[in-house]
Amino acid sequence: MTAEVVARRIGTEQLPVVVIDDFHSDPDSLRAHAATAAFEPAHRHYPGIRAALPSDYFARVRATLAPVLREVFDYQGTELIDASFSIVTTPPAMLSIPQRLPHVDSLELGRVALVHFLAIDEGDGTAFYRHRATGFESVGQARSGAYYAQLNTELRQGGAPAPAYICDSDPQFERLHHVEARYNRALIYPSAMLHSGVIAPGATLEADPSRGRLTVTAFFAKG
Repeated sequence: MTAEVVARRIGTEQLPVVVIDDFHSDPDSLRAHAATAAFEPAHRHYPGIRAALPSDYFARVRATLAPVLREVFDYQGTELIDASFSIVTTPPAMLSIPQRLPHVDSLELGRVALVHFLAIDEGDGTAFYRHRATGFESVGQARSGAYYAQLNTELRQGGAPAPAYICDSDPQFERLHHVEARYNRALIYPSAMLHSGVIAPGATLEADPSRGRLTVTAFFAKG
């Protein structure tokens, strides 16, 4: 089956977001591998668990991924920063304040993130946001001081957001674009974009790879 690639630019900053359907030639084998993988708590702010990928993962997707990185993101060479299976497992009541807000994966401009959806249940996905007070849709090093100062002021004055995953717009953030999760769909975007996984209220956050929100997450820099 041939992968279907759709690239678009979103928001006022017109940053590129790429959706690739039928990304991997054998997604069922990835789910089978994940079923026997050793998951452990994720580092940083990811609200769940992670496990190692099969060693041939990138060899199987390179023919589709490489042209996208080159033609959309101007990658002439690629450095893989990190990649793993990931499953969201943290219940809303246990979320830290940063986990309740849109976030960026890196302040380094030019870095790119990939999410490969592997859950059978479809429909949640990933959403992208604009911070209303600053108008920022992405946050790199040059913007980070102003952005986090304003965000912290808002949190002091308005209090912490309710313990929930952000799904729609709220008083602080406007949702710009939503990419729905579909089995074997990949999403690629600049790591500095404000975004969040769309986790519906009441979602069952299973740690079992056969039932949970299984994805591959990966991060790249220009090599």
